[in-house]
Amino acid sequence: MDKNTLIGIVLIFGVIFGFSALRPKKDKVQDAQSTENVQTETAAVALDSITPGEMAQAADIIRLAGTLVAAGDSTTPAVYVFESEGASLTAKGAEVTGTVDAIGVSLDYADVVAGTFPDSLTILQKQEAVGNLRKAIDNAARYQSFARFLNGEEAAVSIHNDVLSLDITNHGAYINRATLLDPRYRSMATGAGDTTQVEIISPITSDYYAFELTTASQRISTRNFYFTPAEVTDSSATMLLTLDNGSEWGLRYTLAPGSYVVKMEIVQKKMDLIIPPSVTSARFEWAQRMGRNESGRTFEQQNSSIAYKEPGEKPKNLGAAAKSRTLDQDLQWVGFKNQFFSTIIIPSNGFETAWLNQIPYNNSPEYLKDMAARMSFGYSSAVESPSIFNIFIGPNLYPLLRDISEDVIADTDLELQRILPLGWGIFRWINTLIVIPVFTFLSGFISNYGIIILLLTIFIKLILFPLTYKSYISQAKMRLLAPEIKEINEKYPGKDEAMIRQQKTMALYSRAGASPMSGCLPMLLQMPILIAMFKFFPSCIELRGESFLWAKDLAAPDVVLNLPFTIPMYGSHVSLFCLLMTVTNIVYTRINMANSPTQQTGAMKWMMYLMPVFFLVFFNQYAAALSYYYFVSLLITIGQTYLCRRFVNEKKLRAHMLAQAAKPRKKSGFMARLEEAQRKQQAAMREQQKGNRRR
Repeated sequence: MDKNTLIGIVLIFGVIFGFSALRPKKDKVQDAQSTENVQTETAAVALDSITPGEMAQAADIIRLAGTLVAAGDSTTPAVYVFESEGASLTAKGAEVTGTVDAIGVSLDYADVVAGTFPDSLTILQKQEAVGNLRKAIDNAARYQSFARFLNGEEAAVSIHNDVLSLDITNHGAYINRATLLDPRYRSMATGAGDTTQVEIISPITSDYYAFELTTASQRISTRNFYFTPAEVTDSSATMLLTLDNGSEWGLRYTLAPGSYVVKMEIVQKKMDLIIPPSVTSARFEWAQRMGRNESGRTFEQQNSSIAYKEPGEKPKNLGAAAKSRTLDQDLQWVGFKNQFFSTIIIPSNGFETAWLNQIPYNNSPEYLKDMAARMSFGYSSAVESPSIFNIFIGPNLYPLLRDISEDVIADTDLELQRILPLGWGIFRWINTLIVIPVFTFLSGFISNYGIIILLLTIFIKLILFPLTYKSYISQAKMRLLAPEIKEINEKYPGKDEAMIRQQKTMALYSRAGASPMSGCLPMLLQMPILIAMFKFFPSCIELRGESFLWAKDLAAPDVVLNLPFTIPMYGSHVSLFCLLMTVTNIVYTRINMANSPTQQTGAMKWMMYLMPVFFLVFFNQYAAALSYYYFVSLLITIGQTYLCRRFVNEKKLRAHMLAQAAKPRKKSGFMARLEEAQRKQQAAMREQQKGNRRR
């Protein structure tokens, strides 16, 4: 070890010992600083008290916000009491007395103002006392005559009819629970009991709405106040705030027998003493964290959205994704729509403007979306009943929504039934004019919805059978002309004779009465039915909770096996109806290819078989009723194909076509012009080829 190394080691140990010797002194300094901080905090609490000048102002504020408990006279001032969370204050003239809470201890108002706290109180208790007093004075100054309703005990009143039960909380006077009483509407969400009824509105999901009113000095929200129930019956209740000078503001709820619509009416008296007559609008705020009600999440989330309707327009919605929208025009209604249940606010005079916002919960097992809306509406403080709101809280049942649309507001078609995603244009017409009436008619006689779907499928296939038959005949004609087509192809081979080959082929088709398009057209005409049914079944609430064979819920996937892993796009379960539909679709594809006039080979053939596999992946998350319908429909189509094959004599059909082809036929003007155009094109191509050879 050299000299420099030895010196380095000594210096290191010297630094370590020196740091150890100095550290206790630093701790003592920190302790001294801590003591000083405590003293500073104690001083800060004392300095944060109310000054004598502010005490006189506090008395005036308490008289504005408090309740008169003793009237004064010429010699004795009146006594007002103001109760706040954490403080109880009394104003008698300019004198203020009372008590202030301080974490388990009640202190005298005068001691808190003066900052003379008992030595036993902790700093936190002193801060709490000053904070409670400040909060009480601030609330009294802000809310004035409304301030006395800021505190109370949470309670609720209940009203009901035979289909709907409502709980109305006194804290905000809004409906915080709405339960459907129909035994068909049980919650199907995972973890819900078999007897749990659907709660469209629930305190668990933090649903609320509130009115924002504008006083002479500020805006206040009714959600902050504790209302007093009045005139409560089984089907009606009034929630009131009784203010100064005989002023009142409240909400009256009324439920008609058998109705899913609750009437919410603003009731008030002498509010022009508090809210200036110049105020001509108020705001309605509404929020909901939409919970799940179904076992299948995919469709429930896709079909959950904020919907609204502008006058003269069809109802619209925000779609499935996160979205915010500001609307500066009038609205007839705004609704929070689930797959099968909705809450829709319908003001008697409409909304003037609206802001709508929704955010999906993509990974939550319990919730679907956060929904919020803020709307303005016309308001007058001088009218005893300035606004009426009809609130629909119920199932998305097409006949029910259609009738409500016509009955709630006279001479106004609200088109509430259009919140059901039944497709647009012709697809919706098919559903509303054919499918729903037949489905409703059959359900009046048959209780098993699996049988109803079977009969509905047979009915639709019978209507479409003429098209199916025509399609089969067209395919047969094209197939039976294959030898003649082959002969033309052999006679005119090569690209340079493609035009002649096509001309001869079309001429043969024309003479024989066959057409390549005639087979596609009947299939094309059937597509609107298939698409309409694709939109109908996921929206059909009648199927919800209905079992058939192994499917426990026709409105959800019929899960027969849960996989220990998740397949992308397919999911983590096996749907048996979807599997049967896929197998049947493969069989039908094979039969259809055998009947085709041109045999598919190679990649095209595999593409035809790949489509049913694609449907297997796509439909595995869909309602069992939809897969069941397509399965039965394909089976019937296969049966119709074999029926046509059995009763159509293809030899006679071929002989008839050849006889038709042998007859001279006058060309139509269109065909003559087409052939002339083809001849001119051929001549031009020949001239071009000659020019190329010369060069």
